[in-house]
Amino acid sequence: MNVLGRFAVLVRDTGLMIGLHLRAPFQRFPRRYRHGDADKPIILLLPGVYETWAFLEPIAELLHRSGYRISIVRGLGYNLLPIIDTAGRLARALRRAPAPRAGRIIVAHSKGGLIGKQLMVTDGPDLRILGIVAIATPFAGSRYARYILDPSLRAFLPTNSTIVGLGRQAEVNASIVSIFGPWDPHVSEGSELPGAHNVRAETSGHFRILRAPETAPLVLDAVEMLRGTEPPSERSGTDAGSLTLEAKSPTLPARLGAASPTLEQAP
Repeated sequence: MNVLGRFAVLVRDTGLMIGLHLRAPFQRFPRRYRHGDADKPIILLLPGVYETWAFLEPIAELLHRSGYRISIVRGLGYNLLPIIDTAGRLARALRRAPAPRAGRIIVAHSKGGLIGKQLMVTDGPDLRILGIVAIATPFAGSRYARYILDPSLRAFLPTNSTIVGLGRQAEVNASIVSIFGPWDPHVSEGSELPGAHNVRAETSGHFRILRAPETAPLVLDAVEMLRGTEPPSERSGTDAGSLTLEAKSPTLPARLGAASPTLEQAP
């Protein structure tokens, strides 16, 4: 793709991002997403920085129509906390309910994929996480982060200790499906992950790929593939009901995240 083509992608990608941010506060999580086939894994949505679940709405809608129950994370603020901290808080929250018999599959965008991998590395078996479908995730970081003033985003530098550490945790990569387009204006190193199932979509952009017509079906295919994976832990117990789960953690500034993330768990 030439410079002019990349500029056009960047302009459209930015316009879509602004539109998604403007609509997100008015989009409520549908209660019907909590209901579905108990024989299918529960889908846990993990959006990226400054995002809400609504950025993944078209994907969630197709998954729900296909019988999957959807869980979302509330109380993460702007999702600016360090990856390890956020993964730890989510693990504590998920442990407060019995792990679903059919397991969990994470569907994530951008930073959400890194949080998901960290969660899978540290607590995957106990939480019965079958795998991750990550869209436009900077698994190798992004050198563009050095030009961003926000220190929480500079944590995406390829030399960041968490990025480097997660890169070394290759044993879980076979349970990750990484979906990405030909060019991402935010992820300089690309989203291809060695040892993972790498899927190249047709649409370029960091946000446009979330609304591309091919993406939701690709995610559904990936979820169906991961669904056939043997659960990493055969914990006994029944599926969690419609519960409110809270992670115990110190009070944090509102800009960084809520004191106790709340997970809306599907029945």
